[in-house]
Amino acid sequence: MRCRGEEENSLSHNRKLVCGFNAAWSAWESEKDFSKAYSSMASYVEHPAAGYRKIFETVEELNEAIPAKVTGVLPTWLGGSLLRMGPGLFEVGDQPFRHLFDGQALMHKFDLKNGRVTYCRKFLKTDAYVRAMTENRVVITEFGTAVYPDPCKNIFSRFFSYFRGIEVTDNCVVNVYPVGEEFYAVTETNYITKVDPESLDTLKKVDLCKYLSVNGVTAHPHFDADGTVYNIGNCFGKNLSLAYNIVRIPPAQKDKSDPLEKSQVIVQLPSSERLKPSYIHSFGLTANYFVFVEQPVKINLLKFLSAWSVRGATYMDCFESNESMGTWFHLATRDPAAYLSGHKFRTSAFNIFHHINAYEDQGFIVVDLCVWKGHDFVYNYLYLANLRGEWDEVKKAAARAPQPEVRRYVLPLDLHSEEPGKNLISLPYTTATAALRSDGTVWLEPEVLFSKPRQAFEFPQINYSQCRGKKYSFAYGLGLNHFIPDKIVKLNVQTKETLVWKEDECYPSEPLFVPTPGATTEDDGVLLSIVVKPGAERPGFLLVLDAAKLTEVARAEVDSIFPVTFHGFYKP
Repeated sequence: MRCRGEEENSLSHNRKLVCGFNAAWSAWESEKDFSKAYSSMASYVEHPAAGYRKIFETVEELNEAIPAKVTGVLPTWLGGSLLRMGPGLFEVGDQPFRHLFDGQALMHKFDLKNGRVTYCRKFLKTDAYVRAMTENRVVITEFGTAVYPDPCKNIFSRFFSYFRGIEVTDNCVVNVYPVGEEFYAVTETNYITKVDPESLDTLKKVDLCKYLSVNGVTAHPHFDADGTVYNIGNCFGKNLSLAYNIVRIPPAQKDKSDPLEKSQVIVQLPSSERLKPSYIHSFGLTANYFVFVEQPVKINLLKFLSAWSVRGATYMDCFESNESMGTWFHLATRDPAAYLSGHKFRTSAFNIFHHINAYEDQGFIVVDLCVWKGHDFVYNYLYLANLRGEWDEVKKAAARAPQPEVRRYVLPLDLHSEEPGKNLISLPYTTATAALRSDGTVWLEPEVLFSKPRQAFEFPQINYSQCRGKKYSFAYGLGLNHFIPDKIVKLNVQTKETLVWKEDECYPSEPLFVPTPGATTEDDGVLLSIVVKPGAERPGFLLVLDAAKLTEVARAEVDSIFPVTFHGFYKP
């Protein structure tokens, strides 16, 4: 089915799309009559079995790899390991975890070799996990789940345990990536966990504060071709104010020493509020610039420092929204590393978690982002109670949340001798604008690349090795339907055309792009996504899609279900 640049491929065995849904989707995609589309869809019940609940349920480890049943033909060159991170334990004893980011970290691995595929998974043996399993209760406060005193202690011990110091979680549930020749599972605190990518064993807890002046770093670093890692995190700056440090970790060392020992802060960016740094989940990197988007979702430092003195406080209790600041874009040069204090870019408020790509073109920096409109924090809507509800309740909760868009912002580098109010953008292929204001700031208006009511293009991926920091055409993302992942989307950022892979009652994950060896075109490769299909004989599978056409190449089915995963890494 093709409709105004979007093609939906229905690729399952005996797959059939309901006619009412086809009519609704066509009307919706044409954008001619949304009310008609909504009416048509009323007769088609999406996710009638609420199978999405299965991706938020606890599973057991698989210490021994299990074989997968492969259908289709895997590319002969596709040999390696797909590593994925996400929560796998959603309750301890009779205590449930409350937020999507609270479940204990589970590492997954699909091994592909000679046309065969195996699957295994293990929990990270972090302090948070080991102590929770030992005491049969939540022991360390997580993102949205608070720790309560041990009921086995006497009343005086329980009283004083309310006032102990902050104990930061090491539950590295978000991502996994290489530093030098080692692999680390990460979250957004100062703790990362060294893991063995072959056995999935937990090797070592690492405190980044021993190497760098940061309170924590993002789970989305950038990499140079030589293995150099760049990241960003908040820190204490001058006069006890908060700031943001961009850090550099060198590649693997010839003397086999730990690259972390030679990591360094290369540039510091100021915070717009002294004691309230913005939440950071990712950042942009071009050939010559770092791009940092300072959003209105703030961490109240005073709340953070006092939270663990108050019964029931969590990380989520320390967030607040600044309703008046809007959103700021900051630039820093890479070589030499320096903050461009004279470039002050501002736009309306939005939440930002994932950068798609950024590149330089004719004196401008083009920045493509997955955003959520407004200052209300999206994570407020990701409590498990919302995500596990009946479909109508899931939709109602999502309707109250900020709405998603893919946006392109363009930042002019030359700000001299321009009259206020004049559009500074002269790139012929974008409608994004930038205008100098009388106060010296530049107001940005975006070009919208993708926007559908409560349909998000998120967890974006590109052909990173070829296109990071360069002009590009294609982004691949996970389609969130009212926060529930139910499709994979390819977006042409030049034409705004999309391709969609979707299968009834299937819940895919972030699609990772793997290029064909020696490829000369940007989308010559495959996408790898692990998919859950509750109720199927083999309810979990690794999906391999042709990245150019978004058609199925192969799938590797296993007799196991997977909980939700966030991010991962393909290790050739």
